[in-house]
Amino acid sequence: MGKLVYWLLLPLAVAVSACGGKKGTDNQSLLARIDSIDAHGLQRMQTSKSETNFKFKGKEYHSFVSRTPDESLPHVTNEMGDTYVDNKIVLRLTRGNETVLNKTFTKNDFSSVVDAKFLSKSILEGLVYDKTTPQGIVYAASVCYPQTDLYMPLSITITADGKMSIRKVDMLEENLNDEAPN
Repeated sequence: MGKLVYWLLLPLAVAVSACGGKKGTDNQSLLARIDSIDAHGLQRMQTSKSETNFKFKGKEYHSFVSRTPDESLPHVTNEMGDTYVDNKIVLRLTRGNETVLNKTFTKNDFSSVVDAKFLSKSILEGLVYDKTTPQGIVYAASVCYPQTDLYMPLSITITADGKMSIRKVDMLEENLNDEAPN
């Protein structure tokens, strides 16, 4: 009987493992995943690192982005009583051996464009290199309510001399850009 159960469960195990793999990585789902819950019930996003090389105005740039949960930041508790550790994100942008920008972001860096009430219930979810434009090097960032689809899309533009500007991305603008033909 034991061998029969084994032979019946083997195809199921193979099917589950075959269907469970992913060919590519979806950055948004990777960023939104909570990595761990500790003995105190604190939930943390996983640590992530990303490096990108690109050209801007004919020069080579290197971008390094690292997200880590930061215990020193105020914790965020949702309406269900779940508590989350907020993140800090380090952005290092270099051109050759020259540092263009080396900044550690928290959600409070976006307080000029994000409502204080939203910030108080959200965490800094992610920051990724997006593109270059004539105005500068553009990064997409998001502040979100933990474990939900409610987020604030943000855009950070950095000039060649390291000046930074932040703006909130209009959801309509984001949808139009997604639908634009290539």
